[in-house]
Amino acid sequence: MRPTLLFLPSQCLLCVFVGVCVPSVVGSLPHALPWHVSCPVRCVCQIKPWFSPDSVYHEAPTVDCNDLLLSKFPSPLPLNTHTLRLQSNLLFELDTDVLRGLPNLTDLDLSQNRFSRVRTITQSSSLPSLLSLHLEENHLSHLPESSFSSLPALQELFLSHNNLHSIAHGAFTGLDSLLRLHINNNRLTTIDPRWFRALPRLEVLMLGGNPVEALPDKGFLALKSLRSLVLGGMGLRGLAEKALEGLDGLESLSFYDNLLTKVPTQALRRVPGLKFLDLNKNRIKLIETGDFREMIHLKELGLNNMDELVSIEKAALENLPELTKLEITNNPRLSYIHPQAFLQLNRLESLMLNSNSLSALHRHVMVSLPSLQEVSLHSNPLRCDCLFHWATEEASHPHTERNTQSDTETARMVRFIQPQATLCSEPPELRARGVREVSSREMSASCLPIIPTSSLPSYVGVREGGKLVLHCRGLAEPQPVMYWVTPSGLRLGPAPSPATKGLPAPASCQAQDDTACSPSKHFRLLPEGTLEINKVTASEAGLYTCVAENVLGADTRSVTVGVHSRKKKGKGGMSANLKGFPLFSVDARLEVREVGQYYAILSWQSGHNLPSTRLSWQAIYSNAHTPIYTTRILAGTQSFNLTHLQAETFYRVCLHLGINEDAKHANRRSRESSQPQCVSFKTKDVPDPEPSLPLSPELTSTAVTLLLLALILLLLAGQSWDTQSNKGAGQLPLQDIKSPKALITIQNTQERIGHESKQNEKQLLHEDC
Repeated sequence: MRPTLLFLPSQCLLCVFVGVCVPSVVGSLPHALPWHVSCPVRCVCQIKPWFSPDSVYHEAPTVDCNDLLLSKFPSPLPLNTHTLRLQSNLLFELDTDVLRGLPNLTDLDLSQNRFSRVRTITQSSSLPSLLSLHLEENHLSHLPESSFSSLPALQELFLSHNNLHSIAHGAFTGLDSLLRLHINNNRLTTIDPRWFRALPRLEVLMLGGNPVEALPDKGFLALKSLRSLVLGGMGLRGLAEKALEGLDGLESLSFYDNLLTKVPTQALRRVPGLKFLDLNKNRIKLIETGDFREMIHLKELGLNNMDELVSIEKAALENLPELTKLEITNNPRLSYIHPQAFLQLNRLESLMLNSNSLSALHRHVMVSLPSLQEVSLHSNPLRCDCLFHWATEEASHPHTERNTQSDTETARMVRFIQPQATLCSEPPELRARGVREVSSREMSASCLPIIPTSSLPSYVGVREGGKLVLHCRGLAEPQPVMYWVTPSGLRLGPAPSPATKGLPAPASCQAQDDTACSPSKHFRLLPEGTLEINKVTASEAGLYTCVAENVLGADTRSVTVGVHSRKKKGKGGMSANLKGFPLFSVDARLEVREVGQYYAILSWQSGHNLPSTRLSWQAIYSNAHTPIYTTRILAGTQSFNLTHLQAETFYRVCLHLGINEDAKHANRRSRESSQPQCVSFKTKDVPDPEPSLPLSPELTSTAVTLLLLALILLLLAGQSWDTQSNKGAGQLPLQDIKSPKALITIQNTQERIGHESKQNEKQLLHEDC
């Protein structure tokens, strides 16, 4: 029911536009007038408004013979016919004698007929006044040399939706005045630069819908006047650096519905004057740093309908001083926009981000867009916590911008598009409430890391020897640190905090802010959390865990990687190696590294990634039952420091090695057979107080005498005080001091994990004995 309600405003706007705007525009034009001539049978002859390809208005004598199922050319046609419409008939040839008698024919529509040879149309007679020719949806398969030489004034040629699979090098010779060429949706597999040498004035070229996988270098070099190029639906997988060279005047470019996996940055830099760019419906996974660099004239950009897009990286859109509208919508996996993704977009007015998988939009994004007027965030799983404080502040207080030149402040209110549909999804107590209806007091002051479920699939298959790329992103405040744990337990990412003495440091790889981490020739970790594995082998199959961690806590997400060997299995199938899920129990030896009065350091070693590992401990007394405390261990951790223990106490600690219970490839028997590893130890005793120094009899006698004098003075002072006070001094209450007993907060079983301290400590609370 909700999608229907959300769609109603759009329908209402459309109705208002159709009901008000369209009649006013159409009403301002002259209506069709009767044309008193001898008109062909069943056709309609009128004088109608007509615009030339260069937008010049004409009152055109028009003969309309559409949809009559004609198999022969209609006759007689009026001598002064300007526009002849023969759409949706059964024509396969033209009557030469009839066309010769139409010296003023300007617009000829022969679309949706049965023409299979273009020369049956163009070679029948010369049409010196013809400006527009429609041949869409016919049966043309080839354009020979000089196919349109009899049409010297032609400005528009429509050849789309035919069966063209070949075009002669000089097919367009003689079309020196052609402005618009539509050859989209045919069967062309290559683009030949020689086609365009005869088209010096061409401004619009439609090539989309042809099965072309690659464009040649300098393929459009001859089109010096081209302003608009449409390359949608062609199957392009990439662009060579010089594919667009020479298009200095190009303003609009569309790559809609192709197979591009990356923004063709190098090719786009060869188009300095580009203003409108459409990259919608491609297979781009990341919008990376500098993808649109040096496109200083770009005004509108579309990044919509991408099923693979997961992240907009830092400085992905940087220094686009003319950009006014940015659309990034309907991307089901887009869950991360870097806080500094948009830099120096000083004129951006409209930011469309609806219908993605975004949990938040960082306030730094809003601050970096000084001219922003409207933002669309509806239909996203928004998490209303500290990252969304800017939204509530905007709702109650206009954002203030300072003009550094005039030293004045101006108020700016960013408008939410469809605010009634911009709802909170988390936390549960705010679910289904409008973002702008929630006050900042209701939102948390800090943000735990969350890795969106859409950022990582549960299973990824890769061919042996191929390349594997896993994208993982986490957003929080403070910004979380990202690292990975491999199936063998290797930690890939920023080095952990300095280990407590005696602890073995886990294998790790240090990644700086803007550099990649490469612990081996196979693994490469990019700064934002992307893991790349080159030349994958069977040994790299298994469970990989991504961890996002800040000072408040952590979140994890695991993905199973299957390596498909080259050996065929069954009928053409590929066998997959899933080493990450062992069929037998996984053992690790738990050791006590060091014991103190109030702490114990434990460590263990395991050659597997075990994201569900837990640690439990219990104090042991002879005649008392004590609770068991447990905590979850982050993936990749192989040591733990138990603190706030009691001195002179026996403890039993157990390590529960977790095999991912959500894994589809792990059998039940293997999960149940994993037994905990346990150790026992006793904390050290509290040392006895050191004995006091021996005193001589003379010193002892002197000390006793001084003590008696002090008592006498105190008694005298008390009596003096009693006589001067009407009320005795109140006795201060004494507080009971009780010895502490260790408690720890039991960790919940959710994916979000409490933060480990520098020595992997857990915060302990105290209760009275």
